[in-house]
Amino acid sequence: MIFDSHAHYDDEAFDEDRDSLLSSMKENGITAIVNVGASLESCRSSLKLAENYDFIYGAVGVHPSDTGELNEENYLELCKMMDHEKAVAVGEIGLDYYWDEPERQIQKKWFVRQLHTAMEKGKPLIIHSRDAAADTLDIMKAEKVWDCGGVIHCFSYSVEMAREYLNHDFYIGIGGVLTFKNAKKLKEVAEYTPLERIVLETDCPYLAPVPNRGKRNSSLNLIYVADLLAEIKGVTREELEQITYDNACRLYKIK
Repeated sequence: MIFDSHAHYDDEAFDEDRDSLLSSMKENGITAIVNVGASLESCRSSLKLAENYDFIYGAVGVHPSDTGELNEENYLELCKMMDHEKAVAVGEIGLDYYWDEPERQIQKKWFVRQLHTAMEKGKPLIIHSRDAAADTLDIMKAEKVWDCGGVIHCFSYSVEMAREYLNHDFYIGIGGVLTFKNAKKLKEVAEYTPLERIVLETDCPYLAPVPNRGKRNSSLNLIYVADLLAEIKGVTREELEQITYDNACRLYKIK
C-alpha cells in the first residue's frame, strides 16, 4: 500500500501509455497518487486526471520556473482551480535558482502570492526549493505560513535545514535520489527525520531510482525507495509503506 505524494502523469513522457500504466497501479500496490501542477496547463491536466481516476488527487500551483506566465487575469483562474473538490494542495511553488529564470524577483513575487492564497484557502503547501535554501526559508518565516502545513518536495538540503522545517511540522519528501551513490546528504536527512514526517514521492517521469536510474520514472519504482528507506529506519517495508501512507493522508487531509 504505497502513496505517491508527488507525480506528474500529465507529462508528455506518458502520452503513449498513460491510461494502461495508471490502470495497473492498484494491482501493483500503488493505492493513491497526487498529481502535481507546475504550469497553468499542467494544473488543468492534473485536475482532469483526478476526475478520471478515483485514487488520483490534484495539486494546483505554478512552479518557480513557470511563474513568468502568470498575470492578474490568469491568476484568478489558478485560484479557482484550487477550489476543485479533488485539489488537495497548493503546489508545486517556491524558488529555483539552479535555472535562475525568470529573474528572482518574479519568482519571489508569485511564491509569496501563492503562499497567501494557500493560507486563505487553508490548503497545505508543496514547496519546490533548488539552490535557494536561505531565501525559501526566509520567505516562509516572514509570511508565517506554518499553519498551512506542507511538504518540502524532493528535499536536497542539509540536516540542519531539515530541522528548521521539521520544527514547524512540515513533511520531508523523499524519492529516487535516496538510492543514488552520491546521496550521502539525503541519507543523513532520512536517518535524522522521524518516520512520521516522511512521505514517499517519485517526481515522475523524473528521478528514477537505482536500478532504473536514467529511465522514465513511475510510481511502480517506489518499491526501491521504500526498501532502502525501511533499511535506514530499521523497520519492515510493510511498516514503512503504512506509516508513509498515513503521513500523506494527514498531509493532504485525505480521510
